[in-house]
Amino acid sequence: MFVQTTKSSRQHGKTYVSYLVRESFRTPSGPRSRTVCNITDLPSDTRDLIAASLKGQSFLPAEQVQLAEALDYGGLLVLNDAWSRFGVAGLFAAIGSARQRGLLQATIYSRLLFPCAKLSLAQKAQGTWLAQACGLEATESFNEDDIYLAMDQLNGQWVGLEKQLYQRAFPQAVRLVLYDLTSVYFEGKGPEHLARYGHSRDHRGDRPQIILAVATDTEGLPLHVSILRGNRNDTQTLQGLLHTLRRRFGIAEATFVFDGGMSSRINLEALTEAKLGYVTRLSAATLQTLVAELALEKQLELGDRQRLLEVNHQGKRYVIAGGPWRQQRDQDRRQSRIAKAEAELKRLAAVKRKKVDPQKLASQVGRSLQRLKAHKYFTYQVEPAGQLCWQRKETLIAQEAQQDGWYLLHTNEPTARCTGEQVLAHYKGLLDVEEAFCELKSYLEVRPVHHRRPDRVVNHVRLCFLAYWLSARLGREWRAKGETEEVPRVLRHFQTIRLGCLRMGQRVQHALMTQIPSNMNQQLQKLGLVSLFAAPPKP
Repeated sequence: MFVQTTKSSRQHGKTYVSYLVRESFRTPSGPRSRTVCNITDLPSDTRDLIAASLKGQSFLPAEQVQLAEALDYGGLLVLNDAWSRFGVAGLFAAIGSARQRGLLQATIYSRLLFPCAKLSLAQKAQGTWLAQACGLEATESFNEDDIYLAMDQLNGQWVGLEKQLYQRAFPQAVRLVLYDLTSVYFEGKGPEHLARYGHSRDHRGDRPQIILAVATDTEGLPLHVSILRGNRNDTQTLQGLLHTLRRRFGIAEATFVFDGGMSSRINLEALTEAKLGYVTRLSAATLQTLVAELALEKQLELGDRQRLLEVNHQGKRYVIAGGPWRQQRDQDRRQSRIAKAEAELKRLAAVKRKKVDPQKLASQVGRSLQRLKAHKYFTYQVEPAGQLCWQRKETLIAQEAQQDGWYLLHTNEPTARCTGEQVLAHYKGLLDVEEAFCELKSYLEVRPVHHRRPDRVVNHVRLCFLAYWLSARLGREWRAKGETEEVPRVLRHFQTIRLGCLRMGQRVQHALMTQIPSNMNQQLQKLGLVSLFAAPPKP
């Protein structure tokens, strides 16, 4: 049966439209049709409903049409595409069972989208497409004990996995390696052989910690991560890294860029003996000593803040660099420290004391100035009567002001292979990577660590490293397309695209996505991701 529309014209020019329900049947002379009823007088919506029903479509009252579920979806879809394109799934093929590989994948995804403790992953995963994205059952429990057992599968597998990550990300040998350290503290005691008290870059000296040594390329794409004891001296970390990079990745020729904390004489000599280049920053005290030993004409050149100053002194090559922004920053920092110190000195001098102990008061003043990092700017003394006197070291302050904005770089690279501008660019690349890594560490929430077993602490960091690797690979692609936002922030923005199932009566009809806002659609077009969202995934 079907609905047939017929038109007829009358002599006065008016046209009539009729809607007839017709039925087809066969006769010896061939197929024929007859009219079952005339539905012309019915409302147009009703006629359309009859026509669609006769074509086999089903209809229900509006109150029986429901969205069965709506899952946060978009960011996970982008991560799944990256996981596949970068070949990470193949790297995990020999690790644990299929479910354990899915749990590891889910843990890595969660570091970027909703970082949390393993205990909280089940709660965070509710209302998201996480389980399905990782090939798990939609009813996956994300039990923390199961996640811990999945993490244990990385034991003995990491070296080979890291080698393959390096080969996929760097088909050609890396020529410039940026090296940085960061610290991660524990809640509680932490594992006995790793957790130690040391210099905390998180400003949590009251917590035991570990040190992460991270090597990256110039765009922040990580090559390697080492997990070291929390009290390890910075200068004792570099040679172990060199040995690992040369043995594991075959890096024989490269320039290493690192900050002043690793610039010990032993490290620099080891790099030179290994025929590896380096660019490092030296301390302000070393800069002052070097400037004092320079000839007068070289000292005068420091007044030209628009150019670099290259110096060869005692057989070593230095680059003195700086600029107006750093000059203003150094000046503001010094003035702030002096102002705070003088306010503290006035406070201490005004305190009413029944009995003055000059030695004790002088010690208290010294500790306060050290805490405010202003000890070098003042001389002070306590009179026998208990009066505190002080004065600024104006000569020292003036000498320091002349060097505001300058910092000292040291390299063993010859000028023919690395100009002064390139030396500066290498170091600025390290500063950019340090900033990016600090931001990413906050996004991934590597800290604080709650694990107690050393191997699980190490594997926790490795999973965060894999999330960092994924983010950096995506970031490299997206920066080439003009995207400036951090990858985790973009992924979380895309995660607001939701996936649902339309339920009609007692059965699920089909999957559908929420409408993508125009501004987000423009961003998807910019990043070449529109095709991912062309249709919902097949169940």
